[in-house]
Amino acid sequence: SVPTWDEYTGRFEAIQQVEIRPRVSGAIDSIHFVDGQIVKQGDLLFVIDPRPFQIAVDGARADIARARAQVKVAAYDFARGKELIKTRVIGQSELERYEAELGVARADQARAEAALRNAELNLEWTEVRAPIGGRVSDHRIDIGNLVEGGRADSTLLTTVVSLDAIHFVFDASEADYIRYARLSAAGKRELSREVSHPVLIRLADEPDWSLSRSGTMNFVDNQLNARGGTIRGRAVLENKDLFLIPGTFGRLRLFGGKLDALLIPDATILSDQAKKIVFVVDQEGKVAQRTVTLGPIYEDLRVVLDGLSKDDLVVI
Repeated sequence: SVPTWDEYTGRFEAIQQVEIRPRVSGAIDSIHFVDGQIVKQGDLLFVIDPRPFQIAVDGARADIARARAQVKVAAYDFARGKELIKTRVIGQSELERYEAELGVARADQARAEAALRNAELNLEWTEVRAPIGGRVSDHRIDIGNLVEGGRADSTLLTTVVSLDAIHFVFDASEADYIRYARLSAAGKRELSREVSHPVLIRLADEPDWSLSRSGTMNFVDNQLNARGGTIRGRAVLENKDLFLIPGTFGRLRLFGGKLDALLIPDATILSDQAKKIVFVVDQEGKVAQRTVTLGPIYEDLRVVLDGLSKDDLVVI
């Protein structure tokens, strides 16, 4: 029982990639990172001139103080009206007017408190912080420049990409996908959508798989690309040393199920022009030639897919 592996070419991609754009407009007051450095979530990156927003906060607090005073006056009038109506000094309509004025004053206070929260939020947004941890790019805006904020097309300040962990994205052929689906239907191999199959990934300068990095499958797309006849797959792996960066090329080996195979020493295999052959001893004791179809090497032995039976005597 031999595990088989399929190989695919792909590239590394960041799990999270964020474009840092301002949420308020103003002039860049200061920059608090070095281009290309590692930042943590919440680290301060840029400061937009906060003075106009501080003024807005102070004005909103003043509006709240005025609204609270109006609520106090309206509450006093309403309480006094409830006492006066008992002695019939005022009518019911006058009391209802006091009650309505109290409701309006309380609504004004609630609106003023909401305006204060909005002003405080805008003031908080003058400090542009890293929404994720990772490596920051260079700053695209220098100190003193005006930036537009609050829209999807706001001024781009920089970008941040996460590095640990990291994705590896590749395309598999339609034939491979159908083969995997057949194996799953036969109960021989579960789909990568259902099970996190192990993978090995090596870089372009690594000559063999001994230096490869291990990961697991975590996504298979929901449809085939009609133009290319491929389906997108994705693996995830740790990157604690931050050696891997998005865009790096690599090769991936994906577990393709187990194969009940014959194994023979690789030294027994000879080449006859374009064919691979082995010599066997038949029932009459004579040496005969067999053409074989070979598979991968497993534990120093070669997998024979076709051309031999388990009863054949192979000449070493």
